[in-house]
Amino acid sequence: MTSLAWLIPIALFLGGLGLAGFIWALKSGQYEDLDGAAWRALEDDPPEKPRPGA
Repeated sequence: MTSLAWLIPIALFLGGLGLAGFIWALKSGQYEDLDGAAWRALEDDPPEKPRPGA
């Protein structure tokens, strides 16, 4: 029974931490362009490398 006194608050804290991380990701725009990431994964062209001295 004592273990439940530790596990329940820890589980609530971790759940709140995950929720806070999800809300932060929403507010920072991580989910704005879902289609663009899917198309970039299917592209065959390698990403352009910056030229030295440019």
